[in-house]
Amino acid sequence: MLTRIPLFLRPWLLSVLVLLVAAGCASVDHKVGPRPTSPTVVYVVRHGEKETTPGLQDPPLTAAGQQRAQALADTLRKASVEAVFSTATTRTRSTAAPLAAARSLTVQPYDAGQLAALATRIRREYRGKTLVVVGHSNTILETVEALGAKRPVPTVQDNEYDYLLEVRIPADTTQAATAVARRYGAAAGR
Repeated sequence: MLTRIPLFLRPWLLSVLVLLVAAGCASVDHKVGPRPTSPTVVYVVRHGEKETTPGLQDPPLTAAGQQRAQALADTLRKASVEAVFSTATTRTRSTAAPLAAARSLTVQPYDAGQLAALATRIRREYRGKTLVVVGHSNTILETVEALGAKRPVPTVQDNEYDYLLEVRIPADTTQAATAVARRYGAAAGR
């Protein structure tokens, strides 16, 4: 068929053909970069019930606190937890320990005074993963906010140990993080 086309039209026809192929390729929706992943899910909890004996610098968990730590591991047994963070206190590390042990994970320390740094690390290193952060009554709501979500409850009272705050950070960075509050283990402070 090409032999029937006059020689002077062949370069022009070839140019038109190249342009048509290029236009067809340009119309295909090519995604640049990695494909969107699942949301990052961060469970934020307060340590379990602590010993209240006056004068203790770093109080341990009570028997009820130890039960709560096990309840946390039981509650999240079906979640694909890939990292567990805790402040440096005995009560937070002890609350995180059963869950970390069940997953063969090392409890990673964080500074409750540097929640923005923790949030940055989570967004950078744990995108699309599920993790747990164990803190204190005066830090767990602030942790939720540092992760970009609104507080799901206005306050956490000193006698409330049973909140399980679930923060979802969408893979689409144009969407806002969300948080919901649930309860786990034995009722506390209610």
